[in-house]
Amino acid sequence: MNKEEKLRITKEKLMEAALQLMENTDNPMEVTSRQIAAKAEVQPGMINYCFGSRENLIYSVFSRLYNSFLSDADVESLLKSDLPPKELLKELHFIVARCLIEQYNFTKAITAFVLFKRDLSQESFSFPYIKKHYNGRKSDEKCRIIAYELSTMMQLIIFRKDEIQEAWGLDLHDEKVLKSVIDMRIDLLLGE
Repeated sequence: MNKEEKLRITKEKLMEAALQLMENTDNPMEVTSRQIAAKAEVQPGMINYCFGSRENLIYSVFSRLYNSFLSDADVESLLKSDLPPKELLKELHFIVARCLIEQYNFTKAITAFVLFKRDLSQESFSFPYIKKHYNGRKSDEKCRIIAYELSTMMQLIIFRKDEIQEAWGLDLHDEKVLKSVIDMRIDLLLGE
């Protein structure tokens, strides 16, 4: 077995170990690098070697779950629909928000990473639709800022869903409530 194959296997072991630990904990913030490495039967340093950090590893696991969720949610047919860009954004953000709620342990664990350390050079999924919505009336930079604001605020809203329910009575587990919050946010940012 060559070095690349060993590295691929180690990455898979780490991702599987992180997934199992994250799914079986009440507090995802307590899942440590040492626990993940022990479950994967590798040295803890392999997390940094393979992923750069524990947060990157957990974000990678979430990204895999997220992509699987999107394929299950039949996003492909939605993207091929003739919905106007703003309505398409509402549908896509609703799907993403549902995923963040369903995978809440990951949401709790990755929110700080997403907000403060995520690579901003990777294009937001919202950007092309925001750009299409404005059709040249806003610069690419302004469209990117709007896309960033949409994704980061949604991340924070889902992260604080329990406090939001307690303080304001909005149950984001209720899909009608969640949809109305997503629609309101997009209407506010893109105009009604």
